[in-house]
This record gives sequence, C-alpha cells and structure tokens, in this order.
Amino acid sequence: MCRSLRVNGRRGRTLDRMSVELPNPIMRHFWLRSENEIDSDLALLRREHPVSFQPEEVIEASPLPTGPGYWAVTRYHDIVHMSAHPEIFSSASGITVLDTPPEFNEFFSSMIAMDDPRHARLRRIVSAGFTPRMLGRLEDNVQSIATEIVDGLEGRAEIDFVIDVAAALPLRIVCELMGIPSSEFGFVFDQTNIILGVSDPEYVPADGDMLGALLTAGGNLAELMKSVAQAKAGGDGTDLTSVLVNADLDDDRLEAADLASFFILLTVAGNETTRNAISWGLKYLTDHPDQRAVWAQDFEEVAPTAVEEIVRLASPVTYMRRTATSDTELGGQTIREGDKLAMFYLAANRDEDAFENPHRFDVLRSPNHHLGFGGPGPHYCLGAHLARREITVMFRELLSRYPDIHATGPPDQLMASFIHGVKHLNAALA
Repeated sequence: MCRSLRVNGRRGRTLDRMSVELPNPIMRHFWLRSENEIDSDLALLRREHPVSFQPEEVIEASPLPTGPGYWAVTRYHDIVHMSAHPEIFSSASGITVLDTPPEFNEFFSSMIAMDDPRHARLRRIVSAGFTPRMLGRLEDNVQSIATEIVDGLEGRAEIDFVIDVAAALPLRIVCELMGIPSSEFGFVFDQTNIILGVSDPEYVPADGDMLGALLTAGGNLAELMKSVAQAKAGGDGTDLTSVLVNADLDDDRLEAADLASFFILLTVAGNETTRNAISWGLKYLTDHPDQRAVWAQDFEEVAPTAVEEIVRLASPVTYMRRTATSDTELGGQTIREGDKLAMFYLAANRDEDAFENPHRFDVLRSPNHHLGFGGPGPHYCLGAHLARREITVMFRELLSRYPDIHATGPPDQLMASFIHGVKHLNAALA
C-alpha cells in the first residue's frame, strides 16, 4: 500500500508500507501493550526500517491539526548522530511531533525547545542551580527527604509505590530547589500530572478540552512561580529562584516569562523523569530477583551501574523531536528541510548493535552509554547527576529497611507516547 503525504505543504512523500502497516511508536496505545509486544515491534523497526516515515495520530477532541507525518528514528547510532548535530536537527520547532506555536513550545519546554545562542544563554544562567555547592546542599536534602518518605511507610502493608514513594522525592527536591512553600507541593504535583498526562483518560477533563486543561495547568504553575519570585526579590535566600532574581548582572537575570517556563520545565522534567525511573526500577527488581540479590549484597559498589541500568531500560522520556534545518540523509533515507524526526530513546536503549543482550536487566552492565538522559550535545540533561543521586538514595533507603519490598501487580501505565510513565504501582513492603 502506498500513500502520498504532504510535508509542510511543500513536498510530497510516498510511504511504501509493502502491504503491511509498520509499527508506529507515536501512537499512545502502542505503549499500553505487553513489554514483549513493544520490544518485538521496536526490534522490527530497528532491523528493517530504522528511519521510517510514519503518519501522526489523530486525537479526538484535540484542537490541534494532525500533522503531515514524521520520521521515527529507532537506532542508537542514528540518534547519537542527530544529538551531536543540532545545526542540522533543530529543537526550536518543539520537542513533540505536535505542531504547536513557538510561544507554546517555549512556555512549556523552556530552553529544551530552543537552539543556540538562546539555548546556551539560558542554560548558562540556570546552571547556577547545579554548581557543586548547590548540588552538595541538594544532595543532603535528598537523603533527609528520602528518609522521611520511607519513615512514613511504617506500619503499612501495601502502598501505591508511585504516589507514596517514587513521586514524592523528586517533587519535593524540585520545589525546595526553587524555594516553593511546602503547602504548594500537592498543587504542583497535580498540575504536572495534567501537563504530561492530558491525553490519558485519568487526567482528561470531563469536557474533553485537553488544550484548555494544558494551558490552565501551565498558567497555574507560572502564577505560582511569579508570586514566589516576587517574594524573594531583594532577599538573601539561597534557593535557585533567589539566586536568579537577585543576580547582579542584567545578562544573568531571567525575565519573568523565562523564569516561569524554566520552573515548568523543572517540575515536569525533574519530577516526572526521576519518578518514572524509580517506579520502573521497583518493577525490574521485582521481575529479576537475581539482580536484586546482586545489588543488595553490596549496595554501594553496585549502585552506580544499577542506577544506569534502571535509567536505560526505563527510558523515562520515550522520544524527543527534532526538525531538519536542511536536506540531509539519515539511516539511508533522504530527509528534507522542515521534516519532523522523533528520536526514540527507548528503542535506541534496546539496540542490539549498541548493547549486549539489551533486553536483559543487568545491574552490573558496563559500559552502559545509554540515552536515558538524552544524547551527546548541548541538550544533554542538566539534572542527570541529581537524578542519579535521587534514585540511588531512594533505593538505598528502601532496600536497607524493607529488603522484601516488591510490586504486587503490573504497572498502570500512562497513555502517552512522549513519557514512559507509570501512574500507579501496587507494592507490598514484605
């Protein structure tokens, strides 16, 4: 079967399906199937159609028009190449395949939806929150908060691991980093769930107005950040908001809109990414008791490789979009200027050419140059070090105090193609 699609209203694109529909990982329901089905389809794409042109999903009730299609990129080395060449594969048109206005992209995605030099300037400014001194203080907070969270499990037989453990730690860390009052933590959690889960039935508003719900949630977080920034202006606080609003040099001070969008990025990326890595981590340890035993036998020695392996398999951000700035070639395909491409990190992190026995959960895997924090280049995750610290500390607390903690059922997954998310995961402490 052949179809001709218009790309950006300019060029035709012939899509030869050879009478068989290719797996399309942009479809939300693709990710709600069994792991074996997902892995089988991703392996087929890597092997036979590593860079395949795919139609976009039609989402009912969405006010956004369905786009002309995108290139699904599934091989490790192709994604590494794209990541290292931002001059060809731009971030400025958005990080999902949805065709949303630039203002929308920057409001919800901040600097990760920008190219240099704007991206470089913002990243340099907000790097003030990730200096060795700031990270040292945050790491102390990670330990105390993780201890407090696990203390709160005492006396309980069963828990919702996502709500009670995995989501609680990164949410508090991000909020404390930005100086958000503890009374607002629950509010921030609810808004971030809407932003990343708005296409999921659990989070879709009753009236079906997904765009309205998304804009409202983003606006709510922006207003919260505005009020916090105003309260800290002229003060001597040490949180990141205080540092940014009281910077001495004009070039090192964020505008109110930039600060709000950066806060949204932190609450979404910093919270959701770590939360899902921790959630999937418990599932992997439950499914692979032999690997759990290896880690438990020498936690500190094994922790660095175990955490990298959790992030590799979990791949909390399933994909990131780039847009071609000129005609180029990738994976044997001719890519035209303006074409959309989706770098499927989860597929690449299971690439047989990059990882030995890629579907095996191996807490001693080394080397492990996964793409769970993005590929090499300017958009590599700024908070990767902090995320590793959070995952390590949380599992240290859990495995030392509840050595038999385990998932008691399958994860309730988020219906989304962008985030490899877990909404709920029932677990027993013994």
